[in-house]
Amino acid sequence: MRVTTLPLAVTAYTATSALGLGLGAHLDALEQQRSGLRANDFGDNPLACWIGRVAGLESAAFPDRYAQWDCRNNRLAWLGLNQDAFASKVEAAQRRYGPARLALLLGTSTASIGATEEGYRRLEDDVRLPADLHRTAIHTPHSLTAFVASALDIDGPCLTISTACSSSAKVFAGAERLIRLGMVDAAVVGGVDSLCDSVLYGFNALELVSPEPCRPFDAGRRGISIGEAAGFALLERIGPDTEHAPRVLGCGESSDAHHMSTPDPEGVGAELALRDVLERTGLDVAHIDYINLHGTASQKNDAMEAALVARRFPTSTRVSSTKGLTGHTLGAAGIVESVITLLAMRERFVPGNAGMATADPACSSHFAWRNEARPIRIALSHSFGFGGSNACLAFAHAVAGIDA
Repeated sequence: MRVTTLPLAVTAYTATSALGLGLGAHLDALEQQRSGLRANDFGDNPLACWIGRVAGLESAAFPDRYAQWDCRNNRLAWLGLNQDAFASKVEAAQRRYGPARLALLLGTSTASIGATEEGYRRLEDDVRLPADLHRTAIHTPHSLTAFVASALDIDGPCLTISTACSSSAKVFAGAERLIRLGMVDAAVVGGVDSLCDSVLYGFNALELVSPEPCRPFDAGRRGISIGEAAGFALLERIGPDTEHAPRVLGCGESSDAHHMSTPDPEGVGAELALRDVLERTGLDVAHIDYINLHGTASQKNDAMEAALVARRFPTSTRVSSTKGLTGHTLGAAGIVESVITLLAMRERFVPGNAGMATADPACSSHFAWRNEARPIRIALSHSFGFGGSNACLAFAHAVAGIDA
């Protein structure tokens, strides 16, 4: 029997990416269609590609009291927590519910592996990590969540979800289950992934990295541009104090395991996640005004996703990818694109499909190639990860005509 999901209010949200720090910077970039991609200057021997790098991250202040967690990924998380008044809104939620009734679920695909890479490059006597990196707290996939739990003083359930590029979309599903089952009253969800050699060289070895800025759904696309980002959202039950907040209606999930690094060419797994979210929320495809596509600019993802849109949605549904602005932020993609979707709903416009010069002929009339002014009542955000781990999030305005 299919379980109906519990709609939740999104009472705070924020993002940090190559587009800048916070909601204002992201909205400005979306409205101007200004890309944050730049020629790769990361690492000692940069690959010939383009990246979405967060400016000023290396010099950003990091509190001494958290020195054990100091690394690029956690610095990025710290920036994200300290903008758009996010930390203060979490603190207010703690006062309402208590620290033990607030959960934390974060997605990441690499955590602080960049610090581990550096440690191995600088091994002392070829056997020991250097003293400044001999810190257990950063050489673990749970480093991010442990750091954020300490920084926000969260005593409730704390989970790290690592399902590749769907990681920070699936955190919404985990939070909904905890709240619906009465284990907590609210949850902080999000994700952080930062640039590191393992990611850049790994994707390059798979021949997925473009030598030029990525061009999702372009006929001449050549692959992805890797970015880094942090994003967070606060989820609470819908009630008198939260009834005017946007809401996450539900999450659809699937795991098709078609291939380690290639989606099913027919989009079977993606369609299973779509069907799941529609059934759990009671939505019909005709209700969907906008879809923020996964749209990585890889040959196979874009072909699969374009075919899925064409066969499942009415032409009134508008779709686009925003990875041409941010790059593919991997485990943080789900949360960053959720924030972009929420901004588009708030500001009543459909973001254009950035980076496209010549549309792939396989793309249908659903695609918004430029920004379009129009209200968005219900929107989806797609996240499809390696290994066939898929998620589809549904968001809605808290307005008359949308049943909570």
